[in-house]
Amino acid sequence: MMPLLALGLGKVFNLPLDLISGLVLVGSINGGQASNLCAYIARGNVALSVVMTTATTLGAIVMTPLLSKILLGAVVPINAAGIATSTIQVVLLPILVGMLANRFSPKVVRAVLPFSPVVGVLATCLLVASAVAQCAEPIKAAGLALQLPCALLHIIGGLVGYAVPKALGYDETSARTMAIETSMKSSAFGFLLAKLHFAQYAARVPSAVSVVWMALTGSIMAVMWRFIPINSDEHPHIKCDGSSCKVVD
Repeated sequence: MMPLLALGLGKVFNLPLDLISGLVLVGSINGGQASNLCAYIARGNVALSVVMTTATTLGAIVMTPLLSKILLGAVVPINAAGIATSTIQVVLLPILVGMLANRFSPKVVRAVLPFSPVVGVLATCLLVASAVAQCAEPIKAAGLALQLPCALLHIIGGLVGYAVPKALGYDETSARTMAIETSMKSSAFGFLLAKLHFAQYAARVPSAVSVVWMALTGSIMAVMWRFIPINSDEHPHIKCDGSSCKVVD
């Protein structure tokens, strides 16, 4: 859905071909690791978020070049071994370390847990600043003609990512998690791919803009849902008091 949405938005807003290529690349890449943080803040299903991020990251080895070829008629070279190594380093290894720490040093985990969202947000801000700084002039030159389709890509992605699971009968927690996962993309990775593998300089600009809108959209959903309690009738085993939720017998 996201690659087709990106292509459609690019054509509706009459973007130049190189910007459309960059926007489609954003729609074709894997979910961002920041989505796991947003799912945690939103009191979503963090395990589901991690599984979806990992699955799309592994799938990107094949699907990103395939979708680029089908929709754009161009192949994006992908270093499969490099992506697999990065996936282990960025996604799987931290999860493994966290699980082992929680298993063998639960007191340490409880001590650092209140600070981890802040660290995650600061790291995301640095990624956003880095990508935007490298494309500041082209971003300003493109104006609203690029900002609007990039924003709509993540906003519509979040809405569809929530509505479809709800229509298929998934519970509220899962639907919220899937909405965040669908909306948030690994835009920094898209920026790197465009920088390394696209001949047109402007192809990297949508990824740089997307980094901002991806972070804003995911953060808004996370904060909004954190303070909207889950219907206890739908989840009789979960009790929420408006500020926190816990599993009950």
